[in-house]
Amino acid sequence: MKPTSPPSVTTHSIVRRVLALLTREDRQWLLAGVLLALVSATCSIALLAVAGHFIAAMALVGAGGAAINYYTPAALIRLLAIVRTGGRYVERLATHAATLRLLARLRVWVFSRLIPLSPQQLQAFRSVELFSRLRADVDALEHAYLGVLVPMVVACGSGAFVLIVSACYLPAFAIALLCVLAIAGAYLPAWLRSRSEAASATVVACTEQLRLLAVDGVQGRAELALYGAQTQHAQAVGAASSRRMAAHAQLDRLQTLGAAGCMLAAQVSITLALALGIPVLPGGRLQAPDLVMLSMMAMALFETIAPLGDALTQWSSTRRSAERILALVDLQPDIADTAQLVLAPLGTAVSIRNLRVRYDGAWVLKGVDLDLPPGQRVALLGASGAGKSTLVAALLRLHPYAGTILLDGKPLDAYHVDDVRACFGVVEQQPYLFDASLRDNLCLTRPSPTDEQLRHAIDVAQLSSFVAALPQGLDTLLGENGMRLS
Repeated sequence: MKPTSPPSVTTHSIVRRVLALLTREDRQWLLAGVLLALVSATCSIALLAVAGHFIAAMALVGAGGAAINYYTPAALIRLLAIVRTGGRYVERLATHAATLRLLARLRVWVFSRLIPLSPQQLQAFRSVELFSRLRADVDALEHAYLGVLVPMVVACGSGAFVLIVSACYLPAFAIALLCVLAIAGAYLPAWLRSRSEAASATVVACTEQLRLLAVDGVQGRAELALYGAQTQHAQAVGAASSRRMAAHAQLDRLQTLGAAGCMLAAQVSITLALALGIPVLPGGRLQAPDLVMLSMMAMALFETIAPLGDALTQWSSTRRSAERILALVDLQPDIADTAQLVLAPLGTAVSIRNLRVRYDGAWVLKGVDLDLPPGQRVALLGASGAGKSTLVAALLRLHPYAGTILLDGKPLDAYHVDDVRACFGVVEQQPYLFDASLRDNLCLTRPSPTDEQLRHAIDVAQLSSFVAALPQGLDTLLGENGMRLS
């Protein structure tokens, strides 16, 4: 069984499925962050516009010697500056708190969907690939909120604010500005997104390949040296790195082009404001400070439009990560858990009839009959690959099978999976030890054992003398996968 490429999903389905995981409190944090970002951006635009109007009015008053209300605009400028500064700080707190809540919930959700999958299904993915999807791909989804949703809402809200104010002072400029916004805020980001699809896919694929090669280089360094494949491995790493760098360079060029286009649109909007506003100044329909205010508003507006190109360019990579996550969580467990009966944990007889198990279309076990009465010892002997571990996996319901397995005279699949596995104690051929102390590894299945329980477990495992000889006893660090032990 080989991993398949993730199916293409729509942006709507990604957003819908992610939002379905959120609680009411999570949605409130997301909404608060968006609103605070909008308020902060609007205050920034208003601050620049009011300051431009005030300075222009002061200059005209100084030239003509007339009186002016100094206190009201000065107080408004101070208020907008305070709200903008405080709003930006609180907005960062709210948006990042919302993002961290979302990522935490997503990671737990993805892990919970992995638990019911059988080892046969998970064998389609390497451990580093599963870890990558659980960590890196989930982390990439933060861009969907911080890099796409927030900038789009801010751009739309601040654009509507500037258009409304412009329409009140100079309707012709409002119409012209709307046309410029349609090009710089809609067409240009959409064009950048379409041009970045291939490069974004290359970045995601090469990043995943580099993770796999890095693990192969560390865990398989002895084999690479033994077979003289170190040069080929280094060449594969270099080729993947070069493709990734070329794709990143393409994305950087597109982002630079988007930024340049946005700057050009800002200059065009200022030119339009002056071209449409200066002719109406003599008639008194528009005052000179108002024209300065409109120009400054248009210039400040494009600071909120500029992130849209980068947002949609990066969204392609984010969407790829979302597709990889959804392809993983959409896997349906091939072992159904239909709990109907309560299983007694002790004295349970096992009866196996015509057991058949296959791997990748080939039969590993075919027609096995076996009785395991309580209290007896039975040894299963056979060459490597004969199916001994497969039989244990079927008993533990870690692998789908055909035939009949009876526990206490009842079908195995009539009991809850956890109850079935509680009846068996299995020591795997390659047990995994975490990079922690011996005590921490012993406490995985019982978080708070007493010292007596720990000593009993060590005695049963016949490790008393070994543990006593360790320099730090139970607090001895084992290293990654127990590499410090024999």
